[in-house]
Amino acid sequence: MGKITLNLHKVYRPTLAGLGEKVHLANLDVGLDTHVTDVVNTILFEDLHDIVLVGHSYGGMVVTGVAEKIPDRISHLIYLDAFVPEDGESAMTNRGNDDWITKSATNGYIIPPWVSPDQPYPKDVPHPMKTLTDKIVLKNPDRLKIKTDYILTVDPDKEPQQDDFYDSCQRAKSMDWPVHILPADHNPQWSAPEELAILLNKIPNR
Repeated sequence: MGKITLNLHKVYRPTLAGLGEKVHLANLDVGLDTHVTDVVNTILFEDLHDIVLVGHSYGGMVVTGVAEKIPDRISHLIYLDAFVPEDGESAMTNRGNDDWITKSATNGYIIPPWVSPDQPYPKDVPHPMKTLTDKIVLKNPDRLKIKTDYILTVDPDKEPQQDDFYDSCQRAKSMDWPVHILPADHNPQWSAPEELAILLNKIPNR
């Protein structure tokens, strides 16, 4: 195997309100704009400029909202198997109102079947439903000037068309964004971290 050289980058991983170690902040008012503000404030308070902003899955909604608010701070957007919303869409409408999401809703939260209160830490927690039903507002044309790439993760035993985010990938293609296929499940940060790191390392320098 040939030598692999990776550039070193400083990485920030904002935790969104109501999730992860911020689960104590969960409430029914936590919506998409709350999460957008979480990331915007991280960038502003850390005084970050010329950043590469990566959004995974629902995070595609969030990074799109961040790009709408502070496009001047972002040099590159990367959508990782993520939603690519248009003005007036929510995560739910973008995916066609997924039945499993609706069926997993309890008292204003999405509780996927793998989430259990007796799981050891670190663990997944219920996701505020409002973040998935809030509609995004996109009016800033400068957002579309940001260099943007899309990564579609595809399980090795499936075709790209079978991926849950294939339609988002097609939307990315329609906007002439470079599209990259990564053989992995939906969570390559767990299942294929080295391959994902290598791909992310290459993309901004194309």
